Amino acid sequence: MTSAFLSALGSRIAERWLTLLALPGLLFLVALATSLVLGHEHWADAGRLRDRLDALAASPASRSTGTVALVAVGVLAGAAVTGAAARSLGTAVELLWCAEPRGPLLRYLADRRSRRWRAADAEFRTALVAAGRARIEGADDADRLAGVAERRHAERGRIAAAPPRHPFGMGDRLAAPGQRLWRAHRLELGTAWPHLWLLAGDGTRAELQAARREFGASARLCAWGAGYLVLGLWWWPAALVGGVAAVSGVRRGRAAAEAFAELTEALADLHVRDLAVSLGIPCEGAVDRVVGERLTRALRKEPEAA
Repeated sequence: MTSAFLSALGSRIAERWLTLLALPGLLFLVALATSLVLGHEHWADAGRLRDRLDALAASPASRSTGTVALVAVGVLAGAAVTGAAARSLGTAVELLWCAEPRGPLLRYLADRRSRRWRAADAEFRTALVAAGRARIEGADDADRLAGVAERRHAERGRIAAAPPRHPFGMGDRLAAPGQRLWRAHRLELGTAWPHLWLLAGDGTRAELQAARREFGASARLCAWGAGYLVLGLWWWPAALVGGVAAVSGVRRGRAAAEAFAELTEALADLHVRDLAVSLGIPCEGAVDRVVGERLTRALRKEPEAA
């Protein structure tokens, strides 16, 4: 029974290693070798690549079993190292997406997003006032002005749902549930989150974990895209692959951040009352700021306010 368990565990580890590290790393190594052989001048010369492969196959070293085994091990090790490097870079991409505006560059990006949002907000409010005035006066273009206001609202929403504070939109989206819970209930989500997580059902946890994994996978895709963009310095088709991967990673990351934030806020909304009851805090009816403040104090192990 123990050996069966260890065998199953080993197969899962091997499958995960092959999927996350070895295969993407092997593809990258193939692209690297192709870029070094072909370059920009012979970017589509399949014959040149075939000749190089034939030359390697005809070399005396290729007839040595030991040499072939060493090369295979080296290629697998290189693929694993490349995959591990991409995972580390993906983690850095995640941190960058969620970074606070510290440092000149991040502050500049955050200020730029804030200026764009304020300008879009001003245009929306102007269009909304014009549409409301036209509706009251019964003007012929009232419907057109209402459509303009809707478009301005959508343009503002594409920047951020609220005044942005982070250099990138994903950081604002992931921080939004905590901000809204604090404004509505005076509940500190970061403090309450471990307790809310324990109260959640298995299905809810699985949904959150899936969204979190998708967010990490999107960041890793951006990391691979950056690697292929670097290869584009020697073989330009790799830059196309890198650009597509990076853009796809950003789009997937935004969708994953949206899903994760919505699920996080939904979990909190559904279980805040259960958390208050579990901690012995009276909660009749809807959760208000009094209950939220008492919850935050209790979770921080702070004494009740006099």
